[in-house]
Amino acid sequence: MKRILVVLAGVLAAGLAQAQSWPQKPVRVIVNVAPGGVADITARLLGARLAETLGQPFVVENRAGGDGYIGFEAVARAEPDGYALVYSPGSSMMIAPHVVKRPDLDPTKVLTPVVATGGVSLYVLVHPKMPAGNFAEFMAHVRANPGKLNYGTPGNGTSPHIATEVFNREAGVKLNHIPYKGAGPALNDLMAGVIDLVFDPGIGLGHARSGKLRMIAIAGPKRHADFPDVPTLEENGIKGVDGGPHFGFYATAGTPSAVLDRLNREVRRLLQEDTAVRGRFSALAVNMADPMTPAQFGAYVRAQHARYAKLLPELGFK
Repeated sequence: MKRILVVLAGVLAAGLAQAQSWPQKPVRVIVNVAPGGVADITARLLGARLAETLGQPFVVENRAGGDGYIGFEAVARAEPDGYALVYSPGSSMMIAPHVVKRPDLDPTKVLTPVVATGGVSLYVLVHPKMPAGNFAEFMAHVRANPGKLNYGTPGNGTSPHIATEVFNREAGVKLNHIPYKGAGPALNDLMAGVIDLVFDPGIGLGHARSGKLRMIAIAGPKRHADFPDVPTLEENGIKGVDGGPHFGFYATAGTPSAVLDRLNREVRRLLQEDTAVRGRFSALAVNMADPMTPAQFGAYVRAQHARYAKLLPELGFK
């Protein structure tokens, strides 16, 4: 018995030492969507602050495509030592596995949740050429042109994709889906008039403020302070449309819990105490996640995964 206690004490001491010493070299952070979106912007913000507080570079690299799986694969194949992380929208982790069907690369199995950062509302943005100045006119235009208007998303199975399909169902309309490799490219094509609208996660707010785009409605719990006259979809009787699960950091499965705990604590501290981080999240209209331990975030991921397992077949996803 005494020998077992000595061994356990040694294991605990080793884990503590590993957490205290990590990181001892640069940490690679893979963002599995294209540059310019909320995930990319918040990952770079947090990476820069983590580099300052932990004393090692956090090198952010975009690996878009494959509905997020290109980024997942890079981290899934890495050593489980905390030096390769993926920062992902919740849709890639909790929605895409029901659509992509990659049993050889199920992110819920090959990766482990570390820390949730935040979630977004979605903003229905249209090109100014659309003859719709408010939500009622927008709905009239959509209903007068069934199947003729195109909406862009960051990709198949992403939160904006699911949200717009829920909108189609609840509003009784038909909008055509054009998938991109990120929210940024979709927004660029909306600006150019290539597509008609997006359910934007917040990166287009500046263009809405300047008048380059027009905001029609908000898929979220409340109106935006900068657009007090723009209603939520729920105010118009359209329910169940939201921005999807939280963004977050994930590590290779098998990464020591002491390392996960340290990263979790550091990110949570930044979200709660760092005024620059909080200010940038607010400017992007990102809703801060409630503080969660890695275990609690893991439970959240499993619950959301189960939610979409039920919702997607109802929307016709196979």
